[in-house]
Amino acid sequence: MSDLPHSLCVYRQEGLAPGPRLLVLGAVHGNETCGTRAIERVLGGFERGERDLLRGSVTFVPITNPLAYRRGTRSGDRNLNRNLRPKEITADFEDRVGNVLCRLLAEHDVLLDLHSFTAPAAPFVMVGSTDPRSIEWRFAQRLGPQRFVTGWMEVYEAGVARRRRAGQQLDDPGLLDAGYGVGTTEYMRSCGGYGVTLECGQHDDPETVEVAARAINNALDFLGLIEQPGRTDAVAATAPEVLRLTEVIDREHAADSFVSEWSSFSPVVPGELVARRHDGREIRAASSGCIMFPSRLATPGHEWFYFARRES
Repeated sequence: MSDLPHSLCVYRQEGLAPGPRLLVLGAVHGNETCGTRAIERVLGGFERGERDLLRGSVTFVPITNPLAYRRGTRSGDRNLNRNLRPKEITADFEDRVGNVLCRLLAEHDVLLDLHSFTAPAAPFVMVGSTDPRSIEWRFAQRLGPQRFVTGWMEVYEAGVARRRRAGQQLDDPGLLDAGYGVGTTEYMRSCGGYGVTLECGQHDDPETVEVAARAINNALDFLGLIEQPGRTDAVAATAPEVLRLTEVIDREHAADSFVSEWSSFSPVVPGELVARRHDGREIRAASSGCIMFPSRLATPGHEWFYFARRES
């Protein structure tokens, strides 16, 4: 019998009155466990009767990618948070999980997807819109962290177009598919709902669990699913910091290298040298901004790092 997981554990709390349907995900990447621990804590509160759902429903998936979680790695066969869509023919484990996950996303109105990252940095929210009239933006601002990153799909689609123009031969043909940038939040929006990804902090920092647990409680409160003491509908007093992704840079060769120990939000100035290709070509910042999501483990053909600019 295969040692691959054959199921997902899904927990649902149903209110006795109608209301919004919230989905909370942990461990979409198997080595990012703060969401798992936070979900376990919140579920314990429901089970002990310390909280009650007033209306609507909340569904928790503590371990969204059980194969990667079992291995303690980011991915099982591939990155679950890319090219997420239902597939009649499943080529790998993440395709099979994706079919279940897409159904769950379509059944809900709101998504909170909990992640963490490698290098030390403050928590931040990946958001699709910063329009003050947007319900997604108001939801994102209530989660806790006041640093936001936007522009994912626009930059990713531009990266796909660049790869196509270059006629690159890639080990993963999905990298030439505009849908490759679609993850949990993008798929949720395509179903008519809204959602955000919360990057809670560094993987091993215990505070990431606190950030994730507060965000779950704040999400439930924002949607009116629970009551919290001292509830207010006001946006946090701290002025939000908004960064917009402007460009994705792929790794072309295993010998491509950074010139510094970059981490997300490392500032750069126009013309600053960021990295070198294996043949000596330089990659420099085109404008003031910062580095985002640098990956020293990126393989050739895959995204290596991003440039972003501050909007506020």
